[in-house]
Amino acid sequence: MAGVAEDVTHRLVTVPGGRIHLVEQGTGPLVLLIHGFPESWYSWRYQLPALAAAGYRAVAIDVRGYGRSSKPADVAAYRIVDHVADNVGVVQALGEQQAIVVGHDWGSPIAANSALLRPGVFTAVALLSVPYSPRGGRRPTETLGALDDGHGGEFYISYFQAPGRAEAEIEPDVRGWLTGIYAGLTGGVVPKEQILPMLFVAPGGRLADRFPQPATRPDWMTEADLDFFSGEFERTGLTGPLNRYRNIDRDWADLAAWHHAPITQPSLFIGGELDGPTTWQARSIENFAGTMPRVMGSHILDGCGHWVQQERPDEVNQLLTGWLDGLPRQATLL
Repeated sequence: MAGVAEDVTHRLVTVPGGRIHLVEQGTGPLVLLIHGFPESWYSWRYQLPALAAAGYRAVAIDVRGYGRSSKPADVAAYRIVDHVADNVGVVQALGEQQAIVVGHDWGSPIAANSALLRPGVFTAVALLSVPYSPRGGRRPTETLGALDDGHGGEFYISYFQAPGRAEAEIEPDVRGWLTGIYAGLTGGVVPKEQILPMLFVAPGGRLADRFPQPATRPDWMTEADLDFFSGEFERTGLTGPLNRYRNIDRDWADLAAWHHAPITQPSLFIGGELDGPTTWQARSIENFAGTMPRVMGSHILDGCGHWVQQERPDEVNQLLTGWLDGLPRQATLL
């Protein structure tokens, strides 16, 4: 099993939008790690030492709204362009000019758009769990509305749209809710055909109603891991993290100039066989030749669920370091 980050440096850096908490280890070309929902820098605890040992400066951030990073009150402050600006600010605050960016879950589209909008800063991009899908012609909430009608309930992204609604479900029992979602999206806990239905909320119901019962933490997670994640969200609440979902239409408007734009830097994708996005975004993966023409690898891990870098740290570390070592010289000698 991969080692856990121990000899790391924590720091707060100032970016135009406020402050970002980050954790770093190692020296060499900068690799910026962007987590998803509901996680934190800690979701990269196995990758930090592996990347450092491979000769890279590994930096995992708390995305705005999480941990010790800034938590703006305005919902619109969580749009993709603001996250991209945070990433650029982190690179500059660390005294660097360029970085390789790696993202998981929501961190994947944040990483992808960082590469798309700021190609001079982000020279290569790796996406975990969520494949790159260029901006399309339909407003995201319209697409979700059609999906909701077809399944007799609200998809979780629709459910998260109204401020305060999901918070009222999650915050009374943060630890229990996190246990349920971590377990439910772990490979093999829920049959593959039930993963998508689990993410729909029945009229008048809660998302947690369809989590596995009784909810027990997955095998890849220790009590200390669950303590860390639940402690972070009990302290900060969930509004900042959920506000990312509440900007999908703003993102669509902001990215109009990049309609159907490909990512042209060297890229990598790693997904889980038993992960929702790998299934319902299968066409996006099939289209990588057009949307990520310099993709150097697309890997689906057998039996793996959504939390790929935590469920399968050794495999992910091997794939990441192999990809990094194989990047064109200009992408790594920053």
